[in-house]
Amino acid sequence: MTNFRSGFIAIIGRPNVGKSTLVNALLGQKVAAVSPKAQTTRRRQLGILTTETYQMIFVDTPGIHAPRHKLGEFLNQEARESLDGVDAALWLVDATTSPTEDDERIASLLPRRTPLVLGLNKMDLVPAEVPSAARRDAYQALVKREANVVLLSATRGDGLASLLTLLTSFLPVREAEFDAEQVTDLYEKEIAADLIREAALLNLREEVPHGVAVRIDEFKERENGMAYIAATLFVERDSQKGIVIGEGGKMLKTIGSSARTEIEAMGGRRVFLELRVKVLKDWRNDEEWLKRFGYKVKKEVRRKK
Repeated sequence: MTNFRSGFIAIIGRPNVGKSTLVNALLGQKVAAVSPKAQTTRRRQLGILTTETYQMIFVDTPGIHAPRHKLGEFLNQEARESLDGVDAALWLVDATTSPTEDDERIASLLPRRTPLVLGLNKMDLVPAEVPSAARRDAYQALVKREANVVLLSATRGDGLASLLTLLTSFLPVREAEFDAEQVTDLYEKEIAADLIREAALLNLREEVPHGVAVRIDEFKERENGMAYIAATLFVERDSQKGIVIGEGGKMLKTIGSSARTEIEAMGGRRVFLELRVKVLKDWRNDEEWLKRFGYKVKKEVRRKK
């Protein structure tokens, strides 16, 4: 296919603007964990959309924010590095709010020579009395250069076709990077861990979720076609352990049931999921444990301007 196009699109934005929801919507299936809580995404993940004429590789990133621990530093680093070498950048913003300090921080990181799309997401939630042009201009002013603007609602699907058409124009003529059947670069085991944490985010109180990490201890295929998964949820304080387990183990069962449903939908087979909870004090600031969980913070190297 001499005219086949293929390229990478980095999706960047502050926490909870809908980056993972958008990736899932564009792919037409769930590959990334989502929740109403900020910082659901903790690592770069590829979402791969392949058609007869192009392969578009979305780089889903953690939300950029002011970090309060070493884990936060890692999340920002992952997002910044996602901008290197991509064919286009999609800056996704929450159209229901005016720009924040995090948005200003993101605007300063956007590469100057990479094609830029400004995606105003959650347009279905913007009050009728708020002109969309006013929000667009407020974010556009932060970029200080022309950007292609698309109005979106990732949850309803508004604007997705227009977005894909625009992004396709930035893809170079190139062979596909991945097999046509592949939709993400993560293994099922890694996605299962994210889906368990997603279930915890959806069911736990505000003071607990961001202190939760998930480790898959066993992932086995059984002869009857069922998958057996054993996982540990790590929290930072003894009080959090009690909240995660709940009275009589009720909360942990709720988390397990919710996660199992999502994992079964992903893998297309029944799953036996066994969860336990452990306390690992202040793990978000412990570099050794961060490395064990796959978060490797490097020393920041400033780019030359």
